[in-house]
Amino acid sequence: MLLTGNIISGEFDELTNEFSLQKVKSFTTQSTIKENQLKSLYDYLEKHRDDMDGQIITLYDQMPLRLSQEEINLFIADLEKVQLMYRQ
Repeated sequence: MLLTGNIISGEFDELTNEFSLQKVKSFTTQSTIKENQLKSLYDYLEKHRDDMDGQIITLYDQMPLRLSQEEINLFIADLEKVQLMYRQ
């Protein structure tokens, strides 16, 4: 199942129950996200959604990517869509 969100894009594999992250903002990436990893990222962004200075995340543990406060909220909305795809 393909997801094209405001901040992220990727594809959900129902057989493996994993989300393959393919794009963050305008940057191409390739990461597989398990449900617990997505929940950790979601929880972190939720705790920092009101930070006026935004947040910095890294792609591949080496490329910093700045998210504004508005982008954090859009990212959270995208992650909520992905969460619905995981089977319980």
